[in-house]
Amino acid sequence: MSSPARQLLELLSASLSTIEKVCAEKRFEIPDLNAPFHPASEAFRSDPIAGEAANVLSAAALQLAAIFAPPQVSLYHMVGGFFRSAALRVCLESSVTEILREGGPNGVHINDIGAKNGQDPQKIGRFLRILSNHHVYREVRPNIFANTRISSMLDTLKPSVEIIAHPEKKHENTHGLPALAAHHLDEAFKAAAYSWEIVSDPQSTDAPTDTPLSRATGRKETLWDYYQRPENLYKYKRFNIGMQGVRALQPENASLDAFDWGSLAPGSVVVDVGGGVGTASLPIARKYPELYVILQDLPPVIEDAKRVWSKELPDALTSERVTLESHDFFTSQPHKGADVFILKQILHDWADPSCVKILTQLREAASPNTTLVLMESLMPFACHDPGSDLGGETPGAVPKEAPAPLLANYGAANDMGFNADITMFLLLNAQERTVVEMDDLLRRTGWKMACVHRQEGGDSTFIQSIEAVPVKCM
Repeated sequence: MSSPARQLLELLSASLSTIEKVCAEKRFEIPDLNAPFHPASEAFRSDPIAGEAANVLSAAALQLAAIFAPPQVSLYHMVGGFFRSAALRVCLESSVTEILREGGPNGVHINDIGAKNGQDPQKIGRFLRILSNHHVYREVRPNIFANTRISSMLDTLKPSVEIIAHPEKKHENTHGLPALAAHHLDEAFKAAAYSWEIVSDPQSTDAPTDTPLSRATGRKETLWDYYQRPENLYKYKRFNIGMQGVRALQPENASLDAFDWGSLAPGSVVVDVGGGVGTASLPIARKYPELYVILQDLPPVIEDAKRVWSKELPDALTSERVTLESHDFFTSQPHKGADVFILKQILHDWADPSCVKILTQLREAASPNTTLVLMESLMPFACHDPGSDLGGETPGAVPKEAPAPLLANYGAANDMGFNADITMFLLLNAQERTVVEMDDLLRRTGWKMACVHRQEGGDSTFIQSIEAVPVKCM
């Protein structure tokens, strides 16, 4: 049998051949590292065969590097991660990516970068160089840098002079990813330094006011309290824009694939619990006008929802087939015996004790025929053993696994969900959950997991849906 390294090399070669074949047949572009990002460069991923080959190729390359790089170098890719984060934040906040985009593919000298953004050229050069070591930027000639397809993801596509003059408006009317990165490099980055202080403190709790972020700020407050302070309102606005960027990374109508809505009888009641302005329920109401939809959230959010629905689907409100309702999901659910309760990315905001309260309220309101639909990120195990018997009794519980000798979850090529999990801990004392943890949470609150629906193209979209049904006794 060939060695693991040889197997990885064979996976690399076969995957690249697959991608090249698909791209040749369908006239897709193969990404160019040194060219700015463009949607056309990602079109090949729409082909499921090429998309899977890209996942395997990426995972194999990273695992091969882990074998042959000196272990201290691999270790310091982890230990030194905050060095690169610090460098990236400086470049992001000082509009380096926009300046380099305006300079074109031949690059911009650090002196010219500093002349535009007012930063010390030598320091900017040092930050750019460590990032260029990881292909985030490119050093074209000594002290002359250009963007790559990676750094171009941080481009707001605005003129640098405009952003530098009005930094508080930098993220307005953008695609959201630069705002998301800025949020992670600010609040989450600072909170991360206090992870051990929280974990090691025997007095720490699961409360959303006792987080690494609260330790970093020195205030016993929730993330939302933090954002309501006047000096942080800009960060709150940036956070909301960043969340739009997260949604852009997910399938637009993911909620339509979360459940077989067409199987419901006309007039069935669907309650979108904590549904915000209706990201999940609006596509459902649009495609299935025979259903009665109730969107619930706190009063200020419902006021925003009224504006969204009045613009997107006004007839649904006037016909009263959609109701926008103020409700706190920690209190008794008013709609008894609804056909479906749907919660989209609610549980990941809360620690287990709070999730138990939310799910118990819904179980008490459920009829024997009620279905609970949870749209959440299920964290895949890094081993080929799913760790439970769920795979045998619950369809979809075990995700598609990568071929050996890759890690079952595609390793670092599938990091986005794991990043989200740690972010939940840092900012909210919450978590993303494995399928075993989700099953346990449901069983404790009177629900049984019936099946898991996964998005096509694997779990890189980091959102799945779980169907659960009531068990006979509470």
